Amino acid sequence: MIKGVFPVEKFKNIETPFYYYDVDLLTRTLDFVKGEADKYGYEPHYAVKANANAKILALIASKGFGADCVSGNEVQAAVEAGFPASKIVFAGVGKTDREINLALDHDIFCFNAESIPELEVLNELAGAKGKKARVELRVNPNVDAHTHHYITTGLSENKFGFNMEDLEKIVALVQSLPNLELIGLHFHIGSQITDLSSFENLCVRVNELQDQFESKGVKFANINIGGGLGINYEHPNHMPIADFEAYFRLFNKHLKLREGQRVHCEPGRSIVAQCGSLITKVTYVKKGNVKQFAIVDAGMTDLIRPALYEAYHRIENITSDAEVEKYDVVGPICESSDVFDKDVELNGTKRGDLLAIRSAGAYGEIMASRYNLRNLPGAVLSSEL
Repeated sequence: MIKGVFPVEKFKNIETPFYYYDVDLLTRTLDFVKGEADKYGYEPHYAVKANANAKILALIASKGFGADCVSGNEVQAAVEAGFPASKIVFAGVGKTDREINLALDHDIFCFNAESIPELEVLNELAGAKGKKARVELRVNPNVDAHTHHYITTGLSENKFGFNMEDLEKIVALVQSLPNLELIGLHFHIGSQITDLSSFENLCVRVNELQDQFESKGVKFANINIGGGLGINYEHPNHMPIADFEAYFRLFNKHLKLREGQRVHCEPGRSIVAQCGSLITKVTYVKKGNVKQFAIVDAGMTDLIRPALYEAYHRIENITSDAEVEKYDVVGPICESSDVFDKDVELNGTKRGDLLAIRSAGAYGEIMASRYNLRNLPGAVLSSEL
């Protein structure tokens, strides 16, 4: 069984479960993303919702990335981590007055607006401060991302954004509001997208919209293509960095940009997922009549994706070289859905062994909860060991 490389000896004095972040891999990923984006002059904004660990954020900010935020607290965390306000975008269907005012006070790059009521409130709150809020309109391009229905966001029936057929009247509305400046269009069709043809279909929609509005004398300074590039959860050791080269090349080939137009993107999972693992200790091995269970001290409170999305994460026993056996890897939470995976092939496992649940750098630590009054796990960076 091919395993990842972990400093197991240094783990022995750390209380489990904990999140482990490989800083070298994260740095290589960031440098690769930035290099590929720079080829075409694209501006990447890291999606803070994927992982808001303060040290991770600071490292990403130091590499020149912008930030994509979906709450006021994320905006504040991005500012504190060193992201320039001029590179922060704020999206989300339910921005509160407090959150909007905070973002206005920081003079962020723009708001990605998603409804008429939001536009009206933005106009009112910006006017009260004597400011003009920069706005991109989030558009539902009705493109199927071919991903889990919980993380598909670009179809017409989703709660996000404006439908394409309504866009002309929305643009006219923004132009009539004195405290708003329309600077672009924003798209995001879903997450964990591995079929790149979905992005080709997005380009077709963007091009059609641009042609439609250009014929009416309306041009947009910015096109935000969102995020959504998937990673390989099955083979994190062989494919630690997502295919950003093909991703950016596709948009460069298929997007028909206007002179001076800037392209923004919002990678999150594809930047941080592979650098993180959830390290957990085996509490008991329970043998049944037809299967055996590796009961670990991590649970769905620490990595909810398998319970919420039926998501797959590779699991490795990093302290055993015994013959491979099959286990159901389960947690201690008082819920039947607290299962990381079934029939997992692990090197022979016993009480006290350490398991690494891979690709947990995105939507792991950030989604942790204290259900069953459990403690939140700590986080350890490889650079700290």
